[in-house]
Amino acid sequence: MNVLVLGAGQLARMMALAVKPLNINIRAFDVGSGNVVDPLSTNMTFGNLTQGIEFADFITAEFEHIDHQTLALCQASGKLRPSSQAIKVGGDRRLEKDLLVKCDVANAKHKIIETKADFDQALNNLSFPLILKSALAGYDGKGQWRLKDKAKAEDVWLDIKAFFDGGEHGVKHAVVAEQMVPFDREVSLVGARDSQGNTVVYPLTENHHTNGVLSVSIATKVDEVLQAQAKKVFDSIATELNYIGVLAIEFFQIGEQLLVNEIAPRVHNSGHWTQQGADTCQFENHLRAVCDLPLGSTELIRPSAMINILGEDEVPNEILNVASTTLHWYGKSKRAGRKMGHINVSGNSEKQLAARLSLLADMLPEAAFEELTPYVKVFKNKLT
Repeated sequence: MNVLVLGAGQLARMMALAVKPLNINIRAFDVGSGNVVDPLSTNMTFGNLTQGIEFADFITAEFEHIDHQTLALCQASGKLRPSSQAIKVGGDRRLEKDLLVKCDVANAKHKIIETKADFDQALNNLSFPLILKSALAGYDGKGQWRLKDKAKAEDVWLDIKAFFDGGEHGVKHAVVAEQMVPFDREVSLVGARDSQGNTVVYPLTENHHTNGVLSVSIATKVDEVLQAQAKKVFDSIATELNYIGVLAIEFFQIGEQLLVNEIAPRVHNSGHWTQQGADTCQFENHLRAVCDLPLGSTELIRPSAMINILGEDEVPNEILNVASTTLHWYGKSKRAGRKMGHINVSGNSEKQLAARLSLLADMLPEAAFEELTPYVKVFKNKLT
């Protein structure tokens, strides 16, 4: 079986590693160079997109911000999974909000802003504080503005207008203004749907961010009520999109209610723990769904956590002395804030996982993992 992945980053790399035992061959389309490459050795090329489409039995994507011409070519081949529309929804917050409304899924009160009049209307109709997110270009905390009161409104509008004016020619930019939600925690659900409509989901994962970028995800025992609520949302969205593959949904938890923050039509950073903590990892399950293979078990086999390595190209080797710790590098050149790799750690119990996380926090450089120690303390306190 041959699969072409749109995008040649770490997610394509991990897909290729996960499905080699299934005799699935992965090539990746590097959107920057226009070449089809080996995701494990990107200096090895196999021609252009047209040749990549010809090679593939199926085509999928590792990220959602793909130009529409590329998506159209892949969709026309009849091989693209999930569909171009599903990928577009993940890359445009306007489409995403329309989908959530159509599925009657709870999410933050919002207003789409394309003009100054829209901006003024949002200020009048929504309660402060507000978070304003680029509809097309924002991710990992970028392309976002926070507005606590009307006193700073004009400054924020001028910044947004400059963002609109600096956009690509012919692309209509917009911002989605959301009423900020005083949530208890952020969680995400990663699941898979096959071409027959069967779905499986992993346990809800608790996420912690540093400067808008995911730093730690942890999967432990499941709250059955919240899990059922999240599964219902997943099934509603996946069915509406006629989705094939892995889909991630980020939620805000407020008491016993989950509000959808955003969706990602792909394997997701908060699901990396599945490589060591689940029976079948998210990367294998994505390709199983895409290639019409039976979906694998998503059961949590042991409490697990994922720690992102941001902007660092080395960590102390001694972390590998901590039992059930696995290091995953992405083969990238060092750059501030860049996702360079991740660390997975597991335990036979939540207390054992907390103890191992504490050991890792002591070994890792505090400047690069500044939020890890406070997060571990909170996690340990929950267990006492």
